Amino acid sequence: MEAGIVGLSYIGKTSLFNALTALGVGSESSSAKPNVGVISVPDPRLAVLNKYIETKKLVPASIQLVDVAGLVAGASEGKGMGNKFLSHIRTVDAILHVVRCFDDPSVPHIDGSVNPIRDIGEVETELILADMEVVDNSIRNAERKARTGDREAKVRLSLMEKCQATLGDEKPLRELKLPDEEAKLLKSFSMLTSKPVLYVANVGENDLEGKSPHVTKVKEYAAAHGGEVVCVCAKLEAELAELEGEERREMLAGLGLTEPALDAVARAAYHVLGLQSFFTAGPKEIKAWTVHIGAKAPIAAGVIHSDIERGFIRAEIYSVADLEKHHTEAAIRQAGKLRTEGKDYVMQDSDVCHFLFNV
Repeated sequence: MEAGIVGLSYIGKTSLFNALTALGVGSESSSAKPNVGVISVPDPRLAVLNKYIETKKLVPASIQLVDVAGLVAGASEGKGMGNKFLSHIRTVDAILHVVRCFDDPSVPHIDGSVNPIRDIGEVETELILADMEVVDNSIRNAERKARTGDREAKVRLSLMEKCQATLGDEKPLRELKLPDEEAKLLKSFSMLTSKPVLYVANVGENDLEGKSPHVTKVKEYAAAHGGEVVCVCAKLEAELAELEGEERREMLAGLGLTEPALDAVARAAYHVLGLQSFFTAGPKEIKAWTVHIGAKAPIAAGVIHSDIERGFIRAEIYSVADLEKHHTEAAIRQAGKLRTEGKDYVMQDSDVCHFLFNV
């Protein structure tokens, strides 16, 4: 799964990417090509499993992160990186929208002042305009085919007209409520404003808890427009990312923190993507695997290997909490907590699985 980092130029976007991925890429405006990296999703349940099951390594879930060039007003018309920027984020599954929420006279804002709602509006407007262009073109194509009685074209035309009305009201398409058939069809268009969004409030070192008026406004905006918010000081996190072990723990303790804010960013991005984790645990590795919330057991098996999905027979499942209580898989089985589930079982977060299959 992919998440794209977007935002105006020079608001800490690439600093955040560097802190998350430790890749150390250059200036956020230096290249038309996106920066791509993988971030791990911190999960304390891996350590819980390892407490009772010996293994050689722990493997957390991960998300691919795409950092695209900073956006400028007029991008939908080709200004700045223009369509190059927009084409890169059309392929991602969710958007991490970085918003400047700190005041610092030594770091000038591209628009001359710090105003997070204005900044969000600039980015949203460009995405809406870009989606409107796709919608207008699709309506023209669908109208021609609909006149011949083509049912699929009629469905597409109805959907695009709804999208046109929503975008015309300057609202993102993620706010549009659709029946299942149309919702599935909309995904095929990779509309920018239909993607789930996580607003990353880039705060100052004196506002790590995100209590400033700037952050409050972002939270209010997100609540009204179907998004989530997480606060991070990109500058501080970049410094933390360069430290290891005791040095990092000491710096966190000095700041009154228990973990880097980037851990919260990774988990929030995972949640925004609509994902959850199940686990496999053995002597070689304990691993977190990623599935969409609502996925059934054979789909989860296929995440591990397509042959396991193809030859799926059943799954033996217990929870991390079961292991914490009973300490061994044998004790879990004896207590009657080891469940046998078939093809219709809907996976739950924290499931620990053994898949039985035959190919």
